[in-house]
Amino acid sequence: MSSPNRSDSLPGLPATDVITDLDLRGVSNAIQAGTISSVEATEAYLKRIEQHDGVIQSYVTVIADLALEQARRADAELARGESRGPLHGVPIALKDLIAVAGVRMTGGSQVLANYVPTEHSPIATKLAEAGAILLGKLTMHEFAFGRSAADGNMETGPFPTGRNPWNVERVTAGSSSGSGAAAAAGLCAGALGSDTGGSIRGPAAMCGLVGFKPTYGLVTRRGCLPQCWSLDHVGPMTRGVWDAAIMLQAIAGHDPGDASTSSAHVPNLTRNLESGVRGMRFGLPRRYYVDWPGLHPDVKAAAFAAFAELERQGARIVDVDTPTLDVTQAIWGAMLAEMYEYHRETIREQPQNYRVATRLLMMASALRSAADLLRAQRLRARLAREIAEILQGVDALIFPGQAEPAGPFPTDPIAKELLRPTSRYTNVWNLVGLPACVVPSGFSQEGLPVSIQIVGKPFDDATVFRIARAYERATPWHTRRPDPAGWKL
Repeated sequence: MSSPNRSDSLPGLPATDVITDLDLRGVSNAIQAGTISSVEATEAYLKRIEQHDGVIQSYVTVIADLALEQARRADAELARGESRGPLHGVPIALKDLIAVAGVRMTGGSQVLANYVPTEHSPIATKLAEAGAILLGKLTMHEFAFGRSAADGNMETGPFPTGRNPWNVERVTAGSSSGSGAAAAAGLCAGALGSDTGGSIRGPAAMCGLVGFKPTYGLVTRRGCLPQCWSLDHVGPMTRGVWDAAIMLQAIAGHDPGDASTSSAHVPNLTRNLESGVRGMRFGLPRRYYVDWPGLHPDVKAAAFAAFAELERQGARIVDVDTPTLDVTQAIWGAMLAEMYEYHRETIREQPQNYRVATRLLMMASALRSAADLLRAQRLRARLAREIAEILQGVDALIFPGQAEPAGPFPTDPIAKELLRPTSRYTNVWNLVGLPACVVPSGFSQEGLPVSIQIVGKPFDDATVFRIARAYERATPWHTRRPDPAGWKL
């Protein structure tokens, strides 16, 4: 069920529902113009969290007093003409694996239930420097790999993973589940998540959001709980493409403390956002993504309609393929040995504090041999070469965002597919580190969001945003909002 978009309904502000129905750009413009204050915006989000997060379950920790203190400071700076940019005074939230000094960081696990970092992650520092207001920390799957838990009771853990605002009996996907739920429900203007095999793009696709996994090395992961060092990315989840570009702009850039980050200059990600797609060529991996029997028919129909819209705008879509795609799931699964290495000592010392499904997956990852990893790395390098070769002939790749709309919460705390069907659509791009974005492309017959996905060349994140924006501005999907009247259990 959806309600009409009111993102243009500025008369009457600061009514809570009007503010929280805005996208990040709408909130930013209103604050910069003085139509609303940062305090009014922050109070609106805090009120909405209080009203609805008991059902949506997207926040682990809300820091209301600190958020209001930050908002008052932002208003004073803006009143003096000291604008820090488009995020100044805008209320956002972070996945609960990004360290913020003095604020609890749980990783969605009993293992870290009372852990409070003493230092900001560089990402948190950059957002503070941009003037963003932090509302709190968002729920997630345990250590970015546990199961969906509607009420935090999927065997041992106390932490829920968030409900889908489009149907609260459905999952948001994971592991950035709370980030997807909060941004879609209007419980923040934008959120950050992390993505190791699709953990930004999955929840974004299933919650009707734009979700952006940047090029590997564009954003530091220092101060963030790792899952797999060579696959982890941090990126934005928002209601609009501009919003995501602005959030990514704020956190991108070299970090001397993170050797994986690039020292290359970060371009202006919004400069060519409205340039359109005329004359561009997009590669469609049809065999692997469109012809796969597991693709839901509603997702497929919406994707083809989206492809037709891009062609109408002057783009050309050509079929592409590469054989190593067929073993991608096995490659990605082997790389999960990195996850076990991080948890090796802790899981021996306090196994009871991990949920059963997570613990079993950790143990399975421990059984990967050095030979397994070496074979996986060789295949990963081959895949990267093949994809790079394809991208020499096209501007980007395009295909459905996820295999299916959001499903129901699981009832078995132990049974878990190591490689879910939906990960087929996302984890390839973690292995090769390319920028990847999902953008809403319609709704299923049950009224659940579906999406398309755009993958670009390394460090050409700006072009991915440009393509996503060309589609977004021609379609209404990003303007629709889930109806709070349905947020009942």
